[in-house]
Amino acid sequence: MVPLGLRLHVEADAVPWKPTRHRGVYWHPLLPGAQAARAHDEPSDAVVLIRMDPGCGYPAHRHRGVEDVLVLQGGYTDDLGDHGAGSYLRYPAGSSHSPVASGDPRAPIGPRNPACILFAVARDGVENLP
Repeated sequence: MVPLGLRLHVEADAVPWKPTRHRGVYWHPLLPGAQAARAHDEPSDAVVLIRMDPGCGYPAHRHRGVEDVLVLQGGYTDDLGDHGAGSYLRYPAGSSHSPVASGDPRAPIGPRNPACILFAVARDGVENLP
């Protein structure tokens, strides 16, 4: 679903992105303390910005709780289809997918080939699938 009239400008270079173990995928936590709770195996919500460079993505994973995603820039494709800037998605608890950012991984990142930037709230985290 695309909210009507939603237009955002993301200053992606100003965000202090943290690399993940997945090529071309970065994140920035927005909820202080969630990492500390996760380190002690306490249930916690992850409230993050995620950046996936064109053609890059997360491997298959299952959502322990509901995940809400708002695509701020670019887009991605998963089992549900293509999701562009302004799209809002809700993944139910127990659902799984493997999102891959739209665009050409061989071309430079820029206005014609943007990185996918998401605002995501993953309740109780995710579990990577084999």
